[in-house]
Amino acid sequence: MTVTAATRDAYGAALEEIGGRYPEIVVLDADLSESTRTYKFARKYPDRFFQMGISEQDMVCTAAGLASAGKAPFASTFAIFGSRAWEQMRNMVCRANLNVNLCFSHAGLTVGEDGSSAQALEDIAIMRALPRMRVFVPADDIETAQIIQHLATHRDGPAYVRLGRAKVPRVHDEKFKFRAGHADALREGKDAAIIACGVMVSMALDAADILAKDGVSAAVINMACIKPIDADAIVAASRKTGRIVTAEEHNVIGGLGSAVAEVLAEHAPCKMKRVGVQDTFGESGTSDELLRKYGLTKENIVSAVRGIM
Repeated sequence: MTVTAATRDAYGAALEEIGGRYPEIVVLDADLSESTRTYKFARKYPDRFFQMGISEQDMVCTAAGLASAGKAPFASTFAIFGSRAWEQMRNMVCRANLNVNLCFSHAGLTVGEDGSSAQALEDIAIMRALPRMRVFVPADDIETAQIIQHLATHRDGPAYVRLGRAKVPRVHDEKFKFRAGHADALREGKDAAIIACGVMVSMALDAADILAKDGVSAAVINMACIKPIDADAIVAASRKTGRIVTAEEHNVIGGLGSAVAEVLAEHAPCKMKRVGVQDTFGESGTSDELLRKYGLTKENIVSAVRGIM
């Protein structure tokens, strides 16, 4: 049976584990530590945890101050609330190129019943438009833990990590090694390439299995690092297959699909389709219901691939 876990759970566990090895790590939260799972770090290292209340702008500014003093801050809230602090992220963090890790949870439609006001579908676009901001969207618990470990040891400026509420299947094994800026080829193929991130990676693998039964050989690429994006992997996939489908739990405008299209337009144009939320808001429902209604399923990926064959 496939192991499933929420990436927010892996984040909380990773913070708790690395906290003992890196005393300069501090964690901040905006009154959501139970949901973001930062309570695990707070329970173990209370003197290095800062509960900022419902004050996201203050949280980001405080994290910037801590980073300027040599600390390694991880700041957490829900992705939809984190956008309130866009000006502070831009002016206090990115302009100064400070090592602030913004790890925002409950992104995408899979927030579920909380409805459209809580479903961040624009956060990747917002974050990747900020100069110096690195953007990560892990596909499972193993990749999440390794991204947090990477950020703890490679303090290269601002970073955004997009985390989810819902459990997702594990697509990596214990031998997996995350490499920032490099795509992860999960499956080889010659007829098309599916480039996905987050919850859509496991669906891309399922879609490739369905296509294989019809004689279509589809590669699957996990693009967990949206910025800097692995342009070489995208160009290689285009030149090998001539067909690319992107899949993301985000608006098709400004997210993974846009980032891939930008690379293709400049370096290796090919047939392309984008599977994602079609520039609309979500609504209340279960995660599975919403993914089906808004066209984010393995069947939608299959249809997209067949549509460009």
